[in-house]
Amino acid sequence: MNAPSQDPGIVIVGAGQAGFQLAASLREAGFADAVTLVGDEAGLPYQRPPLSKAYLAGKTDAVGLSLRSASYLAEHALTLRAGTRAAAIDRAARRLFLSDGTSLPYAHLVLATGARNRALPVPGADLPGVHQLRSLSDADALKAALGTARRIAIVGAGFIGLEFAGICAARGLDVTVIEAAERPMARAVSVETAAFFTRAHGEAGIRFAFGAAVSGIEAAASRAVAVMLGDGTRIETDLVLVGIGVVPNQELAAEAGLATGDGIHADPFLATEDPAISALGDCARVPSRFAEGAPVRIESVQNAVDQARCLAARLTGRPAAYAAVPWFWSDQGPHKLQIAGLTVPGDASVVRPTGTGLTVFRLRDGHLSGVETVDRPGDHMAARRILALGLPLTPDEAADPDHDLKALATRKV
Repeated sequence: MNAPSQDPGIVIVGAGQAGFQLAASLREAGFADAVTLVGDEAGLPYQRPPLSKAYLAGKTDAVGLSLRSASYLAEHALTLRAGTRAAAIDRAARRLFLSDGTSLPYAHLVLATGARNRALPVPGADLPGVHQLRSLSDADALKAALGTARRIAIVGAGFIGLEFAGICAARGLDVTVIEAAERPMARAVSVETAAFFTRAHGEAGIRFAFGAAVSGIEAAASRAVAVMLGDGTRIETDLVLVGIGVVPNQELAAEAGLATGDGIHADPFLATEDPAISALGDCARVPSRFAEGAPVRIESVQNAVDQARCLAARLTGRPAAYAAVPWFWSDQGPHKLQIAGLTVPGDASVVRPTGTGLTVFRLRDGHLSGVETVDRPGDHMAARRILALGLPLTPDEAADPDHDLKALATRKV
């Protein structure tokens, strides 16, 4: 394409999935001014979800993780400031200051700063042998450690922890998952789906310690050798993975005087209270029609991509409120979990009998709030369509395996 104009253009803080998708979508929408991506990691933008799946399993390499090549960036006149941290925002001057001492003017600033792993607040959590998984460098460190480890302790039975547990079990390693709640993925899925995965992982040889609090990490020769629980239990280990959730990177916005609180506050058009600044992705807290209009922060590739496309449309003169159906997935051992919608623990569950896998409909006040499926991709795709259109589905219809979900999802409205 032709070189962009000399207008300050759009500066995007964050070169992950959300930031990169926005840059690409702006060009697809015909935006001709400058687009600059500022990312604190070195190298090209890459996909994070495969880190805990295909990458650790050896099914893809670092090249396969790249979102696009360097030639794509050049051909689309996208400037990447990699390995550089955004340090401060001067809103009055519309200028972004960087950690290397330089600064960038902007006509519009987009905060796609993502999130970081929540730290485990116990003694020994910073010992060698204690890992987290968020970046490519984290995944490479885990890969190297797995070469000699035989006993694995995982703190947190969320998506990351269980995906890693499945990979370790497939290698024949001894795996213990420690979880403060009474079941896995307690905030994300129903009791029924949690029970399915507890059973499936147990059959693969994975042990669980539910309702367990970690009190510390024990060291020997300056390395982690055991996880200590509050009841005195000692779990010997060669490698510890901590996966207890994330914290949104909102400090840059807060220091600039923007509204924050479990994320950067934005309206349904992804705009902050400053008309020259928007936010999207894991760091953004945005009202959702799937949460009855309440603001939510959604951590998923789908959310990052769809919000980026929505924002690109607004910035190129086609504004529309963000309204995409949230959906998520997790590969755990041989099973694929897919979730559509936004549910809360109090939602009712209706389990549909299936030959294989599992389909659980979640209902709130008699209305469909979400659908969880295991190894049932057809049900998942139908559920996304049903939720997007707001189609009615009664509990009896949800439970009836003869009620055709595909026909309902594709009917004319």
